Amino acid sequence: MKIVKQQLLTGERALFKSQDLKISYSTFADGESPLKESHDIEIDHSMFKWKYPLWYCKNIVVEDSTLFDMARSGIWYTENITISNSTIQAPKTFRRGKNITLDHVTMPNAGETLWNCDQISLKNVTAKGDYFALNSTNIVIDGFDLVGNYSFDGGKNIEIHNAKILSKDAFWNCENVNVYDSFVFGEYLGWNSKNLTFVNCTIESLQGMCYIDNLVMKNCTLMNTTLAFEYSTIDVQIDSLIDSVINPISGIIRAKKIGEVIMDKTKINPNKTQIITEEMKDAI
Repeated sequence: MKIVKQQLLTGERALFKSQDLKISYSTFADGESPLKESHDIEIDHSMFKWKYPLWYCKNIVVEDSTLFDMARSGIWYTENITISNSTIQAPKTFRRGKNITLDHVTMPNAGETLWNCDQISLKNVTAKGDYFALNSTNIVIDGFDLVGNYSFDGGKNIEIHNAKILSKDAFWNCENVNVYDSFVFGEYLGWNSKNLTFVNCTIESLQGMCYIDNLVMKNCTLMNTTLAFEYSTIDVQIDSLIDSVINPISGIIRAKKIGEVIMDKTKINPNKTQIITEEMKDAI
């Protein structure tokens, strides 16, 4: 394996079509697409400062490195890439990639990141930016902090553990999503989705969990959550007050207390939903 060490690399396609290469303590400065169409590359303690560093690549390992803001749209159409202990400051990273692993990665400007990707593993990742993981599939996450609206829109086959997600309109148009031991905050959670499950989660959401086909919630706490479950089919166990419920299609709700239940007979059949509470008031 050839070694590139302590080099300042400039110019377009500086290491185009490289293979079997180890890059250490080096800087990719001005010049687009420095490693385009490369494969079997190891990178450590290096910096990327310009656009499109890793397009159409395969079998890439990156450690202790940084993609700066202008390394935007940096990793597209790439397969089999692992990034660890690194910072990705650039937006729009990862498009139409496959088999992506991020471990202890910080993404402070993650707008439009991880779009249309498949087979994603995130562990101890922090991200800030809107439209995270649009239309991506087969995602496993453990240890995740996200601040950014419209996350995971259109995603399929998603498993999340130990996350804090601050995101308006999270999990819209999704299918087969399982979230465990997490905190989720944001209006209109989960609309238009199918097979959405929350276990041991704390959630705050105005008009959350509506228009869902098969919503399951187990041992969850709902904080300041109003007008929940509209036009959803549900099987939920809530270990707290639900401020208000409106027009679920069918299923069962178990809760300590529900502040208000709204059932409009012109829109749904109230007899198709069973409600079990320790105390319920102001029911309509």
